[in-house]
Amino acid sequence: MHSFEQIRSHASEQHSLRTNDPYLISFDLTVAQGRHQGIYLTEIEDEDGNKHLRISTPIGPATGIDAARCLRFNWEQRIGYLALSDLDGSPYLHLCENRPYELLTGDEIDRVVRELGLLGDRLELSISAGGDAF
Repeated sequence: MHSFEQIRSHASEQHSLRTNDPYLISFDLTVAQGRHQGIYLTEIEDEDGNKHLRISTPIGPATGIDAARCLRFNWEQRIGYLALSDLDGSPYLHLCENRPYELLTGDEIDRVVRELGLLGDRLELSISAGGDAF
C-alpha cells in the first residue's frame, strides 16, 4: 500500500465505512459476543515526510485513568500503545498502532485491525464494567 486511497479501497471492501474523510476513515469491527469496536484509520506524516497509517480504537473516557498504569501497559505491549485523543470534545484513551506505508499489505492491515480491535474491546470491558460504548 502506497497511498491512503489504496488503504481506503481495501478497508471499504471489508467494512462499511462510518467516516470517509480525505485522510480519515472509520468503521465498526465486530468482536466477541456480538460487540463492536470502532476502528479509525488516519494518515500521519513523520518529520522526514514519510507517510504512516495510524490505526486506533477508543477505549473509554480518560477521566480517572492512572497515567502510570497506562505507561506500564505501553512498556509491556508488542503491538499497540495507549494515547489520549479528543472524542466529541472530551479526552479519551485510545489504543493505537502506527505502520509505515511501505510495509503495509492488505493482510497486514487486516491483522493489525483485528488485533487492536480485540485488545481494545477487552480493555474497554475492563474499565467500563462490561459496557460496549465504542
